[in-house]
Amino acid sequence: MLFIQYPKCSTCQKAKKWLDENGVAYTDRHIKDENPTYEELKEWYRRSSLPLKRFFNTSGLLYKSMQLKDKLPDMTEDEQLRLLASDGMLVKRPLIVADGFVLTGFKTAEWEQTLL
Repeated sequence: MLFIQYPKCSTCQKAKKWLDENGVAYTDRHIKDENPTYEELKEWYRRSSLPLKRFFNTSGLLYKSMQLKDKLPDMTEDEQLRLLASDGMLVKRPLIVADGFVLTGFKTAEWEQTLL
C-alpha cells in the first residue's frame, strides 16, 4: 500500500499516526519530492470511481491562487489530470493507493472500514 503525504500537513500527520497505531503497513511517499505522474493519477482516478475533483486539494493555497474552482468545470478530464501531475501541492492528501482501492483525504470511518 502506498501512503502519499506531505509531512508538514497536520491531516497527513494524523493519518500516519493512525496507520502506525493500527499496525497498517505502508510505503511512505513525499508528495512534494515525488509528485504523482500523469499516468499514475489517470490509473488511480479510474480505479477509485471517485469524481476527479476529489483528487484536488481544494483547500490549498495553490488551488485558490490559481482560481481553479472557477476553471475546473471548463477543463477536460485530461487537462485536469495533467494539471494535478504538474504540482504535488494540488493533489488531495493524504492519498492511499492499494491494489483494490484508492482513498483521498483522511476520514477515520472510511479508513477503518477499508483498512481494518
